[in-house]
Amino acid sequence: MSTQWIRGLFLKLGYPIMLIFSWFFRIKRDRLQKLLIDVNNRLVRGSKLKPAKRLLLLLPHCLQQSECKIRITFNVFNCEGCGKCEIKDFTQIAKDLGLELFVATGGTIARRIVVDTKPEAIVAVACERDLSSGVMDTYPLPILGIINERPFGPCFNTRVDIEKVKEALRFFAGG
Repeated sequence: MSTQWIRGLFLKLGYPIMLIFSWFFRIKRDRLQKLLIDVNNRLVRGSKLKPAKRLLLLLPHCLQQSECKIRITFNVFNCEGCGKCEIKDFTQIAKDLGLELFVATGGTIARRIVVDTKPEAIVAVACERDLSSGVMDTYPLPILGIINERPFGPCFNTRVDIEKVKEALRFFAGG
């Protein structure tokens, strides 16, 4: 049985059943969403994939510092590189690796970016809710999700471990 088939079975059948049970046992939804992301990441990493030629790095807009005057949601490369957030690092990574980099303001925009760019693989950073729905919506595309850190609460000045993102990119690049 292929890892891709197991991943599809888990995403389309296992996870919805888990949501029903979580309602009965009062398990918090974000715990299940984190579980979905973790299981998905393990299954993607366990599959035999060819190196992706078209790789998409998708970031949430809340990584940008709230006091920044530059809006990067239409073009992330508008970032002036002040260093107050990690966007500067990601634009450099995208330039160095020649990959698609986009910042999304929500799930609808993220799905449109995926449709428009037609990637072979995706590395996405977001909260549990957005990542879990993105993983479900983009199946069968291989996606590695990295949950952002929210020291100031949701959707406000979030952070991410850049090394985790680089490692996910290396995985899809075949190295």
